[in-house]
Amino acid sequence: MSTDQIERSIVIKASAERVWRALSSPQEFGAWFGVKLDGGPFAPGQHTKGPITIAGFEHVIFNAWIERVEPPSLLSYRWHPYAIEPGVDYSGEECTLVTFTLQPSGDGGTLLTVVESGFDKVPAHRRADAFHMNSKGWEGQLQNIGRYVTQ
Repeated sequence: MSTDQIERSIVIKASAERVWRALSSPQEFGAWFGVKLDGGPFAPGQHTKGPITIAGFEHVIFNAWIERVEPPSLLSYRWHPYAIEPGVDYSGEECTLVTFTLQPSGDGGTLLTVVESGFDKVPAHRRADAFHMNSKGWEGQLQNIGRYVTQ
């Protein structure tokens, strides 16, 4: 079992274009992810941030730096995983890379895969918690986007 990356997948009964829109629009991304983001579609080099809207995590600011945008099949960004402690400056830490890929599922749906890599570079005192919480978090977030695009 790798401790450097998390990989999760879900088949969503929706077109790749619909799933792509939910990933690449800040407003739609925020609706299923639980963050308030503004602005136009994500673009490489863009920094996006906004408050988390999930109960108990409202003090957390989502910060992401968009890496790649390849419609309608790949979106990636860097962020500081499980950066939830108030008053802690995470800017000196290396970020993990989150990559979403979309592929046809063969039944008219879309296979959405998320891979978050780079946990071996997270400081040792945070690494296990960040890996554990994001492992559970990605399972939930894939369920969230699946529900969001099919409602």
